[in-house]
Amino acid sequence: MTAQYVGQRITRNEDPRLLTGQALFVDDVDLPGMLHAAFLRSDYAHARIKSIDATAARSRPGVVAVYTAEDMGAFWKPGPLLVPAPHSIKDLVFNQRTQIPMARAGDKVRHVGEPMAVVIAESRYIAEDALADIVVDLEPLDAVVDLFRALEPDAPLIHDELGTNLASYVLQEKGNYEQARAQADVVISRRIVIDRGVAAALENRGYVVQWNAREQELTMWATTQAPIALRNLVSATLGISENQMRVIAPFVGGGFGPKIMLCQPEEVLLGWATMKLNRPIKYIEDRRENFLATTMERGQIHDVEIALTRDGQILGLKDVFIHDTGAYNPYALTVPLNTQTHTMGPYEIPNFHTEFKVVFTNKMIVTPVRGAGRPQGVFVMERMMDLAAQELGMNPVEIRRKNMIPADAFPHEQGIIGQDFAQLIYDSGDYPATLEKARQMIGYDQFVKEEQPRFRAEGKHVGIGVACFTEGTAVGPYEGARVTVESSGKVSLVTGVGTQGQGHFTSFAQIVADQLGVDVRDVRVVTGDTAQFHWGTGTFASRGATVAGNAVNAAAASVRAKILKHASKALGAPEKELEIVNGQVRVADIPEKSISLSELALRANPMRGSVEPGTEPGLESTQYFGPQYGATAAGTVAMIVEVDTDTLLVEVKRFVIAHDCGTVLNPLIVDGQVHGGVSMGIGQSFYEQLVYDENGQLLNASFADYLLPRSTDMPHIEIGHLCTPSPLNPMGSKGVGEAGAIPTPACFVQAVENALADYKLEILETPLSPNRLFELVQAANP
Repeated sequence: MTAQYVGQRITRNEDPRLLTGQALFVDDVDLPGMLHAAFLRSDYAHARIKSIDATAARSRPGVVAVYTAEDMGAFWKPGPLLVPAPHSIKDLVFNQRTQIPMARAGDKVRHVGEPMAVVIAESRYIAEDALADIVVDLEPLDAVVDLFRALEPDAPLIHDELGTNLASYVLQEKGNYEQARAQADVVISRRIVIDRGVAAALENRGYVVQWNAREQELTMWATTQAPIALRNLVSATLGISENQMRVIAPFVGGGFGPKIMLCQPEEVLLGWATMKLNRPIKYIEDRRENFLATTMERGQIHDVEIALTRDGQILGLKDVFIHDTGAYNPYALTVPLNTQTHTMGPYEIPNFHTEFKVVFTNKMIVTPVRGAGRPQGVFVMERMMDLAAQELGMNPVEIRRKNMIPADAFPHEQGIIGQDFAQLIYDSGDYPATLEKARQMIGYDQFVKEEQPRFRAEGKHVGIGVACFTEGTAVGPYEGARVTVESSGKVSLVTGVGTQGQGHFTSFAQIVADQLGVDVRDVRVVTGDTAQFHWGTGTFASRGATVAGNAVNAAAASVRAKILKHASKALGAPEKELEIVNGQVRVADIPEKSISLSELALRANPMRGSVEPGTEPGLESTQYFGPQYGATAAGTVAMIVEVDTDTLLVEVKRFVIAHDCGTVLNPLIVDGQVHGGVSMGIGQSFYEQLVYDENGQLLNASFADYLLPRSTDMPHIEIGHLCTPSPLNPMGSKGVGEAGAIPTPACFVQAVENALADYKLEILETPLSPNRLFELVQAANP
């Protein structure tokens, strides 16, 4: 097989539909007799519900139903734990408290935005108006939002029955840090603070649900990253069979992690309500709800210590941190475990002590957002590397190079448990090469020796930063795909993963097209429809192209083998002498002796006649792929920034990234994924920070107050690709979706510090803002 498409910059198959407005999104679904839902959400972060009176709302013209928790009866129950706790870790405490459909009278609301009732009406306008008719008697309670305060003995309890706000505790060790510390020439300790942000997808969450009473089937159109898992969990909650429920994830305007959440209140309540009313219902989240009721990430506080020799060799690292899970913990420990496993990064650290406490607070739930704990670990490690370089008088690039895992040390066991509950192993890589490539791309030496002195002489504050990172990707358990050559000669590919802009319709088609010798435009791809494919996990953790892609490759290879077998009989030639070109199977040295895929497909599914025992009908195959453990991508970013010391605004002048994701399926799509990640990384470096007050009120729950980077804030992004193929899958691929977001805050902070070197600034937090940067400058220069 000759690779004609894989590795090429093929333009995206899905773009014509998207650019001409022909793509289907959830809000485009319009069904006869469709009702609309609106949710009454708590304005309090912590309060006891004395009563809920919906009498007036139910009597409003156009209101079809108003439901509270009491109306749900036996269907009211906490949602499932979406990811199990890693009991393979010896030192583990885990107190499970998952989301509830609605808060009940006599119980409590635990965060602003928690639903207390849902109105179903003939229009969204009527439903919204009816929310004001519902009378709720609430007894306000003291809220707890500070992580350390939450663990004090007299702190308000989020879940009274636990008697503590400790959600979990994990301790992991590699080697003996205390011995390493005793032998060290230099020990550096700092507290590092990383605050929250939102995912801010262009499309908010949305659902259309329809119960067909005659066929006893429930259909849900959903903005989900995991349609199969959503079907399985919601059907179980509603007490119906999985084959009675169909979930369709059409085009989704960005996922970024929160849309992997399953059995959310809206999903359960809408499914339950459509079964009660036997009418379709639509709910589209507005932007304020997205801030208050969609999961978010990042909040951690780290007390970290690094021990080194005088020449810059790392002897050990100790990181003790506290992680904010919000009011519930449905996603268990994925985020803080990712932080643990990414703190060591690409470096050889023989002694590592890491422990964390996860704390319940009266804030919205924390679940993965693009990066999913990785940016925190990278920020901690890269900040400590910067501080060590400064303390020892070393070049920031050189101290990193000195401590990197060498290219001949793979696979490399890291000695702790990862998010997949298995020993963390780096499968392949060449970390010094990514560092060197980024150094050359940014012109690091020339900038430091020639350009920066010139800028400083001109009174300009221009600085440079560099940050290295690893990216755990392509985790299991599995994905599947079905490839079919149809009687028209066209090819159909169906897979269970959903797509939220990753270019699956193109990259998957490239894999199939190369195997089957057809045009990439002749491969029709279907994703995210549980009626089309029944097994799979979802699109998250940079796993789609690797896990699902290798299933696609296996299915296409199986179909290729069937094609050659059938064609061998039809053409009277050995299989090894055949080739598939432009939808035709031909004898390589007699090209006029050929048969079309269309004819072979018809012959493979005859209307009459006998067949050999064991013969499978059609040119079709369904295959699955599950990795032994996750693949580890890696890279280095570097940037040059200029700081305006009057306004403390920061402009990114140059941004480069050298990245290794193994085999690149489509450089155009990979570059787009990196660009998107970088934009999120820049946002979470200098713009995006959620601000809660002491009462748990979110003070900037709109784009008027929550800042996002604009297109004019984005630099030109230069990307350098390296390739160390993964040995864990036949295609040698690794994930790339979170690469741009993971290292950018660490690099940004280093570059800003470097630009403001004469202010002797030390930045130990992210995200920044012009206001916060001003405060830090003032504190450093009273």
